Amino acid sequence: MRSMVDAPAWARWLLLVLVILVLAACTPRYLRDGPPDQVLDVSLIEPVNPKPEPLSAYGNHSPYEVMGERYEVLPTATGYVEQGTASWYGQAFHGRLTSSGEPYDLYQLTAAHKTLPLPSYVEVRRLDTDQSIIVRVNDRGPFKPGRIIDLSWAAAVKLGMDQVGTAPVEVKALTFDGPPPMIARPARLPVWVQVGAFSNADNARQLQQRLEGAGLGPVAFEPPKDRRDRVWRVRVGPILEAAEAIEVIGQLLELGLDQAQYVYP
Repeated sequence: MRSMVDAPAWARWLLLVLVILVLAACTPRYLRDGPPDQVLDVSLIEPVNPKPEPLSAYGNHSPYEVMGERYEVLPTATGYVEQGTASWYGQAFHGRLTSSGEPYDLYQLTAAHKTLPLPSYVEVRRLDTDQSIIVRVNDRGPFKPGRIIDLSWAAAVKLGMDQVGTAPVEVKALTFDGPPPMIARPARLPVWVQVGAFSNADNARQLQQRLEGAGLGPVAFEPPKDRRDRVWRVRVGPILEAAEAIEVIGQLLELGLDQAQYVYP
């Protein structure tokens, strides 16, 4: 019987590829996480603009349980300051929905936290270098013991910790005077929430797909009414309950879509 040492070169290479594939399939997802292929120019990272936002309709349920541990969401971020270890998450989660219902974008300055209200804004300061950044918390985690915040890859790059993986930090919540902004109720029902109007059909289709990917719906794609109109509209609805309409507006705000408006039949 021939050993693999005596086997043809192509057979040895085939065996090696199969072993690698099997090991990859057995590796937990978090161990396979990492940065994207391209190098990120830190100067191109868009800074966060902290502002009052309504609480997310998703991700604020309290208490909740993960891997047998129970967590209580804080009623407010006011006064929150904590020191501990920061980590980051990247390519493996890019495009997947966060706990707030927003798609995770590893190129944005965001973060995951176990108990802060979603969304929240925090300043993260490295205790070993004194570098600091502001991030928007829109996800839950990290659930690995000893870690207090999970940064997006872009935030990790900005903070200079993308190569080391973890770093000692202080996390301090940023808060605003006055109550969170209220979302207006619709004047009457049923109602549609118009998210955008476009002169280009492809742009309208892309928005429709984005909304459906975020779990919103039904999403209507309305072509121009006539030759003089030439506008493609993207609307969510019809909505029969005022509370649901308010919730939809809140979700759109979380997605950065702040031009939505109520329209009536």
